[in-house]
Amino acid sequence: MLSKSCANLLELGSDNTVDFSTSVKSLPRVMTSPGIINDLDEGTSTNEDSCSSKLSSQDRKIIVADFLPLNSMKDQATGQWCFTWDRDSLLLQLKDGFSSDTEVIYVGCLDVDIDISEQEEISQKLMEEYKCMPTFLSPELFQMYYHGFCKQQLWPLFHYMLPICLHKGDLFDRSLFQAYISANKKFAEKVMEVINSDDDYVWIHDYYLMLLPTFLRKRLNQVKIGFFLHSPFPSSEIYRTLPVREEILKSLLNADLIGFQTYDYARYFLSCCSRMLGLHYESKRGYIGLEYYGRTVSIKILSVGIHMGRLQSVLNHPATASKVQEIEENFKGKKLLLGVDDMDLFKGISLKLLAFELLLERHPTLREKIILVQIVNPTRSMGKDVKEAIEDTLLIAERINNSYGTPGYEPVVLIDKPIPFHEKIAFYVAAECCIVNAVRDGMNLVPYEYVVCRQGTEELDKSRGFQVGSSHTSTLIVSEFVGCSPSLSGAFRVNPWSIEDVSDALYRSINSGETERQMRHEKHYRYVSTHDVAHWARSFSQDLERACKDHHSWRRAIFLDYDGTIMPEASINKTPRQETLSILNSLSTDPNNTVFIVSGRGRASLSEWFTSCESLGIAAEHGYFIRWRKDAEWESSSVLVDLDWMKMAEPVMQLYTETTDGSYIELKESAIVWHHQFADHDYGSCQATELLDHLESVLANEPVVVKRGQHIVEVKPQGIGKGLVVENLIGTLNKRGKPLDFVLCIGDDRSDEDMFESINSIASSNLFPLVPEVFACTVGQKPSMAKYYVEDTGEVVRLLRGIAAVSNQERRVTDDQVPIERSS
Repeated sequence: MLSKSCANLLELGSDNTVDFSTSVKSLPRVMTSPGIINDLDEGTSTNEDSCSSKLSSQDRKIIVADFLPLNSMKDQATGQWCFTWDRDSLLLQLKDGFSSDTEVIYVGCLDVDIDISEQEEISQKLMEEYKCMPTFLSPELFQMYYHGFCKQQLWPLFHYMLPICLHKGDLFDRSLFQAYISANKKFAEKVMEVINSDDDYVWIHDYYLMLLPTFLRKRLNQVKIGFFLHSPFPSSEIYRTLPVREEILKSLLNADLIGFQTYDYARYFLSCCSRMLGLHYESKRGYIGLEYYGRTVSIKILSVGIHMGRLQSVLNHPATASKVQEIEENFKGKKLLLGVDDMDLFKGISLKLLAFELLLERHPTLREKIILVQIVNPTRSMGKDVKEAIEDTLLIAERINNSYGTPGYEPVVLIDKPIPFHEKIAFYVAAECCIVNAVRDGMNLVPYEYVVCRQGTEELDKSRGFQVGSSHTSTLIVSEFVGCSPSLSGAFRVNPWSIEDVSDALYRSINSGETERQMRHEKHYRYVSTHDVAHWARSFSQDLERACKDHHSWRRAIFLDYDGTIMPEASINKTPRQETLSILNSLSTDPNNTVFIVSGRGRASLSEWFTSCESLGIAAEHGYFIRWRKDAEWESSSVLVDLDWMKMAEPVMQLYTETTDGSYIELKESAIVWHHQFADHDYGSCQATELLDHLESVLANEPVVVKRGQHIVEVKPQGIGKGLVVENLIGTLNKRGKPLDFVLCIGDDRSDEDMFESINSIASSNLFPLVPEVFACTVGQKPSMAKYYVEDTGEVVRLLRGIAAVSNQERRVTDDQVPIERSS
């Protein structure tokens, strides 16, 4: 199936600087919903080695992300690089959702710079030992791609922050976008190195790689791609401010399945596709799908989970129990409130502190009875805004401690340095309330981790002196703008921008009863424990397989008008060009394709012009005569036709021919046509209108149809038309056990509207065992029954050339996958 929605992007991806003023092609426009027949790339390159590689009997999944799930360290004594799995990485944990015989390969960057002289050796080592394919980016490219476009442009925008202040230097930078393209292209090259065949599944993660689906689809047309966005997706009013908004949307739509954390994020994405690309979506049996260039792009809504086993193993570790005991001893007699956040603009740490300050101000009795421990994870990127956020946090914490602290009591304990994972887990266990106050966050797994840690384990309960099987409690305060909020219905949901709202929630959580806290905890634990990372990965993988199940379009039908479609109307010589014949020959010789010229012209002319196309079907005189291939007999319409009416129609047409210079009459076997293409345009049109009325009056009682077309007036028998012939051809293919899953119909004038109407009705009917993907396309932008259009006959030929290239690629892949039996 064609998916050429990315022509303008593909030429941008190079390691060198590209002049955007000359590189970006103009994009075709939508005539009527929902899509565009796009201009196909000239000289499309394909990786034939990858396409033709043998099928793998093992299920393979290629996980692509910004970083590999590895820890890297260089041994100072030996100078050798050492690598270990990062057990806390979500990418590593999601393997639990796959079957045991699934081979998982990772593609991503390392968290350290590797000298270019060592890269090849490191790549081989990581593939052999860890099934990891590192993507090496130069320091300059990584800086512009990751810290530049991703962190300065996409990340703030996706978190609803617009670059309003010019002095901050956050305006869109084309050079940073070029770096983003180049980096995504390098990731694609690494994926192509490890992919075996079209049977491999590629799962791409997050906004760092939103152009990757385009580059992969370019090289492997049938590649199976899933994309999951871990960050928020902004509303269309925010997203539309991005200068490269359409390029990114179109690239994402080259995936087969796109996943989002929440319904809101998915809804915003669909709204962007509707408003900016003119696409429509629909929901069927619980699945949301977008029709895009003949492919159904599925939308998945499911939030990420945590790894239960990893947390429980840390909870059972003696060091954790010891740390819990130490924390409870240090804060004995006080209620411990906990915040665990990355240090960035959107985590709302300063707002949380202000709410805590207001709580102490309004409720003096709580002073010296509650403590807020705020753990601040190291920032991932340091900018001016992040530095300001750090300063604000430190100033507010200091002010609270100075105002409400006493000897031996600090209301705010700020831990702003890295701490071991087991210590963080210990704080979760000891805290009676956890506050997640982010102003915008894609998911945030802190509440999930907190709930699991408060549940504890039997071993931890024993070490703390708790009775095994005793009830547990927890209290959560969660921002409305965090991805996990919808799934935590028992939490106190707050507007983080309202200091009073957060302060009131803190007060209510502190004073809630034991039974209430127990019920809230049990409700949350049931959800978190059943929707872990394995459930998320398994569900996404299953939906990706479903989305790709009907990935291949093996049976195609292509119906083409002649004049004005593959032959320019203004051409005096109506013989088709050699290039057109070559393309039609290539298409029609593919056994999976049925290609027909459906024309009003006579069979003699069409037979002569297409004599070199052995397998091309021809429907002449609007389908009155049909021939399936060159060596087949002509089939005549079953409609009984009395042609005596021609004796009445011809004299009338002769009258108008004599009075209209440049007009002439064409006599066919079943029809008669008056042409005025070479007459004066205005006078010819006027005469055509008069002739139409005259013929309709004269032939009112005859079994004929009088129609006006592109520079013609035609009289033909009733029951004969391009729409009927297309219906009959498709019906015949179904009866022969060859149901179609792709139908393309291209025409330019009124007679072709019957074809468009017929194939559109086929797509919505239940008459056929398989409902095909249907593309009705008119030549020229005008009102039409066709949903798509191309500008001219040149674009039609380019489109057919592209389809032929894809068809030939599929045949090569199929041929290479079929074992050849050699005679002994």
